[in-house]
Amino acid sequence: MGASRLVLVGAILIIAAATSPVSAAEPTAAGLWEQVDENSGQPESWFKIEERNGIYEGKIVKIFFKPGEDPNWVCDQCQGADKGRPVQSLTLIRGMQRNGNSYENGTIMDPRDGKVYRALMRLTPDGQKLEVRGYLGISLFGRSQVWNRLPDSALSSPPARAAPRAGSAPQKK
Repeated sequence: MGASRLVLVGAILIIAAATSPVSAAEPTAAGLWEQVDENSGQPESWFKIEERNGIYEGKIVKIFFKPGEDPNWVCDQCQGADKGRPVQSLTLIRGMQRNGNSYENGTIMDPRDGKVYRALMRLTPDGQKLEVRGYLGISLFGRSQVWNRLPDSALSSPPARAAPRAGSAPQKK
């Protein structure tokens, strides 16, 4: 092969490598997420979302209680096996199926009243924010929150900001 042909083949290979898509894995909703109070911006809780056999589920793993709130809060209004279980450790998000950056066909439970709502989740392209929407009937009639991704290592170390949780957990009697 002549030198000019070798240079041409080399240039084509370099251009092809530079323009081919990178095969890095797309981010998913699996991981640790922080839910913040929409008014104060303070953390309320952390959720751990895991994927099993193509289904995504989310468990509450940390709650930032306000002074006077019962740190042993249990889900008195929950149905079935969840009734009377500690809220911290409950699986609140169930049955989510991934469709690109969207997650659908799932449910989310409100531990304050035990009600289960249909749910959607949407991951930002960079994988750092997750819009979680619970709704009745059609998704137009619902409420959304945006959660922020945390490093998984945050669970094994104390939070940098130990802020109280805003919200309405049942008071200790």
